Amino acid sequence: MRLYITTTIPYVNADPHLGTALEFVHADIIARYKRLAGYEVFFNTGTDEHGQKILEKAISAGTEPNIYVDRYAARFKAFADRLNISYTNFIRTTDSKHKAAAQEFWRRCDAAGDIYKKFYRVKYCVGCELEKTDSEIEKGRCPLHPGKDLEIREEENYFFRLSKYQERLLRLYEERTNLVLPESRLREARLFVEKGLHDFSISRVKEKMPWGVEVPGDPEQIMYVWFDAFVNYISTIGWPEDMGTFKKWWPVVQMAGKDQVRMQVVMWQAMLFSAGLEPSKQIIIHGFITSGGQKMSKSVGNVIDPLVIADEYGVDALRYYLACRIPPFEDGDFTTDLFRDAYNADLANGIGNLAARILTMSETHLTEPAKHANKKISDFPEYAAAFHDYDLKKAGEYVWAMMKKLDERIAETEPFKLIKSDPEKGKALIGELAIALADSAYLLSPLMPETAEKILSAIAANKKPATLFPRK
Repeated sequence: MRLYITTTIPYVNADPHLGTALEFVHADIIARYKRLAGYEVFFNTGTDEHGQKILEKAISAGTEPNIYVDRYAARFKAFADRLNISYTNFIRTTDSKHKAAAQEFWRRCDAAGDIYKKFYRVKYCVGCELEKTDSEIEKGRCPLHPGKDLEIREEENYFFRLSKYQERLLRLYEERTNLVLPESRLREARLFVEKGLHDFSISRVKEKMPWGVEVPGDPEQIMYVWFDAFVNYISTIGWPEDMGTFKKWWPVVQMAGKDQVRMQVVMWQAMLFSAGLEPSKQIIIHGFITSGGQKMSKSVGNVIDPLVIADEYGVDALRYYLACRIPPFEDGDFTTDLFRDAYNADLANGIGNLAARILTMSETHLTEPAKHANKKISDFPEYAAAFHDYDLKKAGEYVWAMMKKLDERIAETEPFKLIKSDPEKGKALIGELAIALADSAYLLSPLMPETAEKILSAIAANKKPATLFPRK
């Protein structure tokens, strides 16, 4: 059994943020769960390093683009490592193998008759790196980037025949009803395609925008950033040079934000058809993180740095909130007050207190560690069903329900009293509680790997660990 999973690869035009953390952590939890279930996993993430936004940032920083992207790619990699993201490969679109793959992908789409050149005039959002139709514009601006003026672009570029794939995409959506989760996002893609598809520009004039992958056979043109970036999903697993590795892993489960439906579910799938490749296996669309019900913005002053949270409360506390307090498919709210309340209720007073109580009794009264029988994911069908649906919040709720039952059992049986009146029964009960705690930690490991390891190691050593989550 195998799983190939990927995040989108974020632009390096700014530091990683909570939205980046959300997607990285959600993908990591799924990857860790699949490994726990016996799967061989390839987990891809990385950075998107071409395009006008990057060029503008480098110029404003007074440096060369290659120096700028090296600096920011290192920040994103360090960010992933800090959040304990268990990626297999961290790809950069400036990697030579990726650029060669992007050029070969272009050639195959060209050979399929899907690339042509024409002069055009378009309204363009630099924030999205996308052309905008009048129906996508609100009050003269892109609704996703209202602080940026739209640019009017007039030049001769290459285009991809997206219009050619309208019927084929609709058949794909009809045949693969689980291609996109949640279902509402598949309906969104279908409606977009049913309205009629327009070919889109896939290059820029090099003289105006030199930072990117050169178009094969035309050194005066640079590939459009989206066309180049999409190819990372296949170049990272060896395409086109190592087809054995590619065939081993493809197709992919993709994670993406709700602003990516058009690009991932429509444009990318059509490009795969053009290149003669199988569509993605599944595309999981998540919502945005708001703060106090508002979009996070420096001007509003509600931006929260995930690394500051991780440094103060611990990485696993941040992972817990992103997995168990943010809905898997819709927007979720994150404020420091909400986070602190959840931390104290569910971590400090919850799992932290439960583990301390059980392991204190175990260390005090048991002469050897409780014997924990190895469990399998199949022993916990409700938990497995939640992950099958990519509902991380529901999976977390299952684990917390297990721990609540443990708390209730302690309250009902009072092992600290039983050990005095009937030592043998008391010891047996404490051993059972330790084993049940180990089961909870086993299921907790994809969501909060460091915490799970601390609990399991403490049970194995029959020694109470240091306070897992000090109250804040």
